[in-house]
Amino acid sequence: MKNVRVHYFAILREQRGIAQELLSTQAGTAAELYEELRMRHGFTLPAERLRAAVNHEFVAWTAPLGDGDTLVFIPPVAGG
Repeated sequence: MKNVRVHYFAILREQRGIAQELLSTQAGTAAELYEELRMRHGFTLPAERLRAAVNHEFVAWTAPLGDGDTLVFIPPVAGG
């Protein structure tokens, strides 16, 4: 198990109802963690519509997670 902090923005924040949380997980990658969160919280966006950042840097979905990492899943941004 590892402890990670997840920050939520835009639609993910609306769907989760909070801006961030500390989680214990066995997920080994950003993709595995997002799927775990999607199932747990009912997120409607598929992973391919998001970008993942670990410790303030964009990463591939297959990048390994470590204990104490901070993750952000960046949803698409609407603009005009």
